[in-house]
Amino acid sequence: MRSGARLRRWVARARLSSLRTTFTVSFAAVAAAVTVLVGFLSYDAAARLVRVDQQTVFEGVVQDLLDEVRHSALTPADFATADADGGPRDELIRPSGTVVQVLGPDASVVDRGHPPLPVGADDRRIAAARTAGQLVEHRDVDVGDGMYRVATVSLGDGRGAVQIAQEFSDTEDLLRELQQRTVLLVGAVVIAAGLFGWWLARRITSRLVRLAGAAEDVARTGRLGIQVPVAGYDEVARLGRSFDRMLGRLAQSEEDQRRLVQDAGHELRTPLTSLRTNISMLRRIDELPPAVRGELVADLAQESRELTDLVNELVDLAAGQSDREPLQRVALADIAEDVAVAARRRTGRAVTVRVSGDTVVDGRPGALQRALSNLVDNAAKFDRGGSEPIDIVVTGAGTPVGASAGADARAAVRVEVLDRGPGIAEEDLDRVFDRFYRAPDARSLPGSGLGLSIVREVAAAHGGDPFARRREGGGSAIGFTVSRGDGGSGG
Repeated sequence: MRSGARLRRWVARARLSSLRTTFTVSFAAVAAAVTVLVGFLSYDAAARLVRVDQQTVFEGVVQDLLDEVRHSALTPADFATADADGGPRDELIRPSGTVVQVLGPDASVVDRGHPPLPVGADDRRIAAARTAGQLVEHRDVDVGDGMYRVATVSLGDGRGAVQIAQEFSDTEDLLRELQQRTVLLVGAVVIAAGLFGWWLARRITSRLVRLAGAAEDVARTGRLGIQVPVAGYDEVARLGRSFDRMLGRLAQSEEDQRRLVQDAGHELRTPLTSLRTNISMLRRIDELPPAVRGELVADLAQESRELTDLVNELVDLAAGQSDREPLQRVALADIAEDVAVAARRRTGRAVTVRVSGDTVVDGRPGALQRALSNLVDNAAKFDRGGSEPIDIVVTGAGTPVGASAGADARAAVRVEVLDRGPGIAEEDLDRVFDRFYRAPDARSLPGSGLGLSIVREVAAAHGGDPFARRREGGGSAIGFTVSRGDGGSGG
């Protein structure tokens, strides 16, 4: 048993840990996806802008050189040295730190660039060209430790050419560093998101852990009075409060069941003991006088009837606690008429029905008829004189019923049974609806003390209350109220 309980606790913790892990991984995955997407788009946009801007500057320098050599007859000497007043060479260098190298008519290097640029066959051809402004471009040229773009422009008439170059490897290094930093940033964000997700998941699931612990304690010990920890107003808190209310209802149901079993066992002992005594005397029935035989048989019949009535009432009471009869629109006046007809046939007593107002409610017809029948049977049992009829009074909601009815009764349909029996003592008015309670004056009469308890259960199931009072002129007025709206709590 202990190993099974440990296994169940381990499985519950594993599931909660899995939930926490899932929450953490999901949170980190979403953060990673968003960060990677934003980082990639940002890096791509930045790299494109830098490269396009660098290419545009270089193309502008090349175009300026082309315009200049086409409109002016320039020689290699014009580009060989920098001019303090700003010559053609300075105009090429200023925009972007362009490397300038000047070639003579035979493609010899007149002024070497820094770093020196390679001279190929195409460059020698351009240097000997007769037309000024001819162009040849080389991309991704390896010069020293860097990569360059190189353009060679002819000066015309075989005078030579000018080579201009722009390094782009440093830009790529910068972009590569930016890429590395973006990756590091993404990693840092993912780790931070994972830690935050773990903290948030732990904070959320900690209450679930406590709730699971309470459920495990209930399953292990069977005790329903365990306090369920509830904090906050979110879905987890609502779950905790619902679980706490469920445990409360189960505990109350268990207590009611325990009390019912104890009380039933106590009440069943008396008729069973009497039956056993009388049955034991049946062995000597031939030795008994005829009169004693008759009394014995009559006593057995009476005890068996009381035992049958007690069992039936116990079944009715237990069924009332878990009644599944559906709610429907029902007129209490019609139920009262049916009960009166059955009572006249069963008891031979005069039973009248008085109705005022609208008596239609949402209720369970079987339960309401059982409760009203118990009231009429109770009145017939105690009003043994039978000189006056038993009255069933059904008063609709909103109908004035007098001061004795009370404010709560005016808000619901009221059912009342009036008799002219000995009445109920003042000290017993608050206890007549308790299970198995029988007033001292009624203990000699047949009955189990469950009839009025069933009335209380039915009234509570329909959102009403039972009531009992002494009737002026003698007798009792016992009844219950029924809510007009939705049939009450539904039992």
